[in-house]
Amino acid sequence: MNEWLLTEADLRAIAAGAGILGTGGGGNPYLAFLMAREQLRAGRRIRVIDPDDLDSDDVVLPLGGIGAPTVGIERIDNGDEGGRLVKMVEQVSGKKITALIADEIGGGNSIAPMFPAAQLDLPIVDGDGMGRAFPETQMTSFFIYGQPLSPSALTDACGNALLVTQATSAMQLENMMRAASITMGCHAMMSTPPMTGDFVRQYAIPRTVRQAWTLGTAVENALNAKHDPIDAIIEQAGGTLLIKGKVIDVERRVVGGFVRGVISIDGIAADRGRRLTIDVQNEYLVAAEDGQQHAMVPDLICIVDLETGRSIGTEEQQYGLRVAVLVLPAPELLTTALALETVGPGAFGYDFDFVPMIQKN
Repeated sequence: MNEWLLTEADLRAIAAGAGILGTGGGGNPYLAFLMAREQLRAGRRIRVIDPDDLDSDDVVLPLGGIGAPTVGIERIDNGDEGGRLVKMVEQVSGKKITALIADEIGGGNSIAPMFPAAQLDLPIVDGDGMGRAFPETQMTSFFIYGQPLSPSALTDACGNALLVTQATSAMQLENMMRAASITMGCHAMMSTPPMTGDFVRQYAIPRTVRQAWTLGTAVENALNAKHDPIDAIIEQAGGTLLIKGKVIDVERRVVGGFVRGVISIDGIAADRGRRLTIDVQNEYLVAAEDGQQHAMVPDLICIVDLETGRSIGTEEQQYGLRVAVLVLPAPELLTTALALETVGPGAFGYDFDFVPMIQKN
């Protein structure tokens, strides 16, 4: 088995790339980077394995944060939440966890499983359940394709914990976890049920840790060479540019454990005279202009700083920012008819069908 032992530089690149893949959500990647870096500086190791190296009888536990991104930058994790989740699930399931995986590669959640992995010396599987970030628990390739519903668990920075031993559906699990996370201050760490190595190999979005690293490295290399980081992102991720502009209005509020709102961006330079609006539910969901949808979930709508290519999360948006809005293609596992029932526009209440970026281009 080949293991990728992460360095501080690797973590920095993963955080930068995962911020872009987070489509505005997934938690603040810089805060997650700082916490993971401290694990390395304490002499621990963070090792990543390929999904193809999993044994059939491996027991893989998905981890990630749940809550509102605007709260996550104010209420910092204690650092032991993930380790407590692992021990809770092992105790109730009677299974020894042999590896961890991110529920979503977007934002800080790409790095969140690395804290307990370092503390418990468990490997991280190079993959996740979204290939991006989504706002709700059931919106993973794992649940879409048959992950069990229990046991699931929740912990917070104050020592509180919740164990769910039975749920009637993935949507009901989301409802219970969301309600509990609100009582925990709209910021908690969550584990969904453990999965076999066979299941992860088949239904995880593969090698997204490496994808995030490659994307972050491409941006860094472009900046060092004084090249346009926006072009580097598009070339590396196979995306397209929607608009270059200035944020002129931010409607943002925390409702029901989510950040919801609308971002308005006026075009500059060659895009002057255009206005793009982007709907928000933790992540950027739909980008429209003059009533016409230009991009939509599950494709990735990414807002980055125009000069540096740094991702800008929903919690950071403010008037006057000069940004580029990009759209990247969704992973294939999220574009099947079955998956679109859970992660397509209709799942968010829109009355139009998914039109992929590739088809538009």
